[in-house]
Amino acid sequence: MKHTKKWKMNMNDEVTGGCLCGDFEYRFDRKNVISAHHCHCTDCQKSTGCGKATIVIVPTAALETKGALKFYKVKGTAGSHISRGFCDECGSPVLSRIEENPAVQIIKAGSMTDSSWLEISSSIWSDSAQPWSPVDDRYPASSGNLQRS
Repeated sequence: MKHTKKWKMNMNDEVTGGCLCGDFEYRFDRKNVISAHHCHCTDCQKSTGCGKATIVIVPTAALETKGALKFYKVKGTAGSHISRGFCDECGSPVLSRIEENPAVQIIKAGSMTDSSWLEISSSIWSDSAQPWSPVDDRYPASSGNLQRS
């Protein structure tokens, strides 16, 4: 990730966000978004305290940050090594990294300043969805990880 002190981006394409207290901020160009998903895996349920995590995948090179996060590493549902970043001050979950795929960062959609533009591609790990937080049938669903057609 690039750490920068000045934001330089077209305001129409700019996506900003960060933690609840403002100690950590990020920005990226929405044209760089690879995809966005509702993840129902049990890891996301535990790490968010919710029925799913809505995640946005962006290239690492496209993400600019200010501040630092505390990372906790676990072995994920699919066997990957996931590092989840939380603000050390307020505890907000902000982003995740997959050790086996350092080219991308996974942004928690709820950490964006404005996520109204976001388009969900699919629901993943749908078999793990809780009855009280069901899979949204407006989107394609996969019983496992992201799959290529």
